[in-house]
Amino acid sequence: MRILIVGGGGREHTIVWKLAQSQYVKKIYCAPGNAGTSTLAENVPISSEDINNLLSFTQEKKIDLTVVGPEAPLAAGIVDVFTSKGLSCFGPLRSAARLENSKVFAKEIMKKYHIPTADGQVFSELNHAISYLKEISAPVVVKADGLASGKGVVVARTVEEAESFLRYIMVERAFGTAGDRVVIEECLEGEEVSLMVFSDGNTIIPMISAQDHKRVFDDDEGPNTGGMGAYSPAPVFTPELLRVVEKKILKPTMAGLRHEGIIYRGVLYVGLMITKEGPKVLEFNARFGDPECQVVLPGLKNDLFEIIQAILGGTLYKQKIEWHDSHVACVVMTSGGYPGDYKKGFPIYGLELAEKIEDVYIFHAGTAIKDGRLVTAGGRVLGITACGETLKSTLDKAYSAVEYISFEGAHYRKDIGWRALK
Repeated sequence: MRILIVGGGGREHTIVWKLAQSQYVKKIYCAPGNAGTSTLAENVPISSEDINNLLSFTQEKKIDLTVVGPEAPLAAGIVDVFTSKGLSCFGPLRSAARLENSKVFAKEIMKKYHIPTADGQVFSELNHAISYLKEISAPVVVKADGLASGKGVVVARTVEEAESFLRYIMVERAFGTAGDRVVIEECLEGEEVSLMVFSDGNTIIPMISAQDHKRVFDDDEGPNTGGMGAYSPAPVFTPELLRVVEKKILKPTMAGLRHEGIIYRGVLYVGLMITKEGPKVLEFNARFGDPECQVVLPGLKNDLFEIIQAILGGTLYKQKIEWHDSHVACVVMTSGGYPGDYKKGFPIYGLELAEKIEDVYIFHAGTAIKDGRLVTAGGRVLGITACGETLKSTLDKAYSAVEYISFEGAHYRKDIGWRALK
């Protein structure tokens, strides 16, 4: 089989790494890819959002399966375009991807089908939103409706902070049309869990749980990022909680979408808050999480290609999905200044030594080859991932690898997994 992976981050490197292990996969292309994917696949200089050129490439190379990693091409309808041409493409259709690319749509679905989530209201005018803020007490959560690379949400501890973010979204247009509407909702208290599921529209199979670290600094301080690290499984997410989530969230969500005429095929990411009242939905994503993908796929025993084929063929119920009895942790190394402005092009040193540590995998995100040297090329640069028997030993292994790696301005959190260890 000839496979095309769309995307160029740490999630896509992980997907390439996992699919390369399949006996059915003979050739992998990655568009646009990064320095890490180039060791397992042939990188193609096409943007993940350039659907027309991706389509032409797929037809020219007679690609058997396209796997879409990032949210933007899914929101733009890449799966709809490919399937209309008779091509096999893994990911939800545009109508289903709205669960991620419209916070308003997701809120409406949850409200209509009684899926537990935070109470909230939608606004399209700044003055109305500010008036509402003054009626309620902080803390509150403010969300841009559309896609904002994981940066369109703020947990505001004061009304002033919330108002400032509203102006940033709706007046300064920090996220463009993604800020045409906003959701203001109550701030849920508890512990966060990331749960991804495989779905063919009828059958739902949950993956092993994970916990992400969004804030850029230790002790969950600083602005939100795309993710500074993760670990799996999350001890707070017990088998009993999984049964509750399946009954009250996963099944009603899929049934509700079917009632709306939407068949969800692909990976659904559910961000959960485990509150005193039980699990509630924080957000939906229409694809593998990043960096959750880096800690979940290494624990998967099955051939990922076989699972994808079962989803596309509507036979997921035949799959018995199994997981390794191990812990996986990922520490993300970023460029200095991320998630704000940062510089690129700095040489990266020490990967060869880090990769010699047993059960350590280096998943590239923002990297490139320039003049024969590995250099930084993004905000999140590397995901240092390790597997082990305990979370503590796994994290020790990951941080040992991190110590070998250096580049100018390198930053990483030193407390990944702190909730579980505590």
